[in-house]
Amino acid sequence: MQKDNDSGGPSTHGGLTGRLRRRRGSNEVPSEVDKANGSHLLVDDRNKYKSMLIRIYSSVWMIGGFAFIIYMGHLYIWAMVVVIQIFMARELFNLLRRSHEDRRLPGFRLLNWHFFFTAMLFVYGRILNQRLANTVTSDKFLHKLVTGFIKYHMVTCYFLYIAGFMWFILTLKKKMYKYQFGQYAWTHMILIVVFTQSSFTVANIFEGIFWFLLPASLIVINDIAAYFFGFFLGRTPLIKISPKKTWEGFIGASFATIVSAFVLANILGRFQWLTCPRKDLSTGWLHCDPGPLFKPYYFTVPQWFPQWFPWREISVLPVQWHAVALGLFSSIIAPFGGFFASGFKRAFKIKDFGDSIPGHGGITDRMDCQMVMAVFAYIYHQSFIVSQSVSIEAIMDQILMNLTFEEQRALFMKLEKIIQERQFGES
Repeated sequence: MQKDNDSGGPSTHGGLTGRLRRRRGSNEVPSEVDKANGSHLLVDDRNKYKSMLIRIYSSVWMIGGFAFIIYMGHLYIWAMVVVIQIFMARELFNLLRRSHEDRRLPGFRLLNWHFFFTAMLFVYGRILNQRLANTVTSDKFLHKLVTGFIKYHMVTCYFLYIAGFMWFILTLKKKMYKYQFGQYAWTHMILIVVFTQSSFTVANIFEGIFWFLLPASLIVINDIAAYFFGFFLGRTPLIKISPKKTWEGFIGASFATIVSAFVLANILGRFQWLTCPRKDLSTGWLHCDPGPLFKPYYFTVPQWFPQWFPWREISVLPVQWHAVALGLFSSIIAPFGGFFASGFKRAFKIKDFGDSIPGHGGITDRMDCQMVMAVFAYIYHQSFIVSQSVSIEAIMDQILMNLTFEEQRALFMKLEKIIQERQFGES
């Protein structure tokens, strides 16, 4: 959905200024200046054009950088997700930060990052451990080292967390208990929000870039379409918690997103680089059987169709119908992540979570709907796309993903022995 563009700042009147609390990296917005759209068009407000140009300029750079990272491959996309997580965590950590209290608690901020990187090690270690093992099978020393890491990964993360827990207890200070425990709870809530969605995002990436790129692109398309439909046509407020969002922007963006989902899936689904899953952490080119979802069937255009239509035959990928389901979710349900973020910001009387992206606010402001979408995309893929029946390919994937090299070799020898015994018995 389109981002709030509420403008306003501290009034020169003493009473209003006294009620405002300034936060680093955000613009305070007093509730008195929040106004619904009413009957006027946003396009009539000439002061908004400068903001729109800045927003477009930033968007072009972001889309260009995103396209380059997609081209580079799975590992670079994962690295981008990690960077986004770090920026999101920093913005959310700063939201409840109080400089006066922090000065009395040296090292307390460092404790937040200790929990953050411990959670990162746990989440990504669980998701990528066997892919890492598959990457180093040719080097005995590295394979042994990685195997040991996988074996003791959970206990390592547990004791890192316990070390942070003990660190927190030892830093408790009299008259600071409420602030410290509040920060401890806030830190854990941030970890849940950030790493829950990012774990699904990374899982989508390695299932095939398609299942990451399509949902993420649909959110971007919905956001852009909602902004422009609302900017030029918006008259009717959609929801009180975010008065700059309009029904015209919501409906127009929904239609644009669903159509874009159907078309974009046809384009992306034709590249093996995007559709093939990655079984290791290498960066080489991918080749695989795309499966029935990505094999086109052809639809003949009826004779009564207008003659000016350039195509007499249209190729359709089965995955395009699944893309429509993703488009429906991204245009109707995912925007509620943005509404939640709007309400959250208003609760803390801030306009944006940060100012790292000109015209957009902070990284968290761009990720509110993406977080909801990433979880749905993973669940949808696992529920409706991944085959539930047993196949040779599925069994091979499980063997490669969950067994060490030595276990795979032992399995091969046992299977060879069983097959030889059966052949001898039949003869």
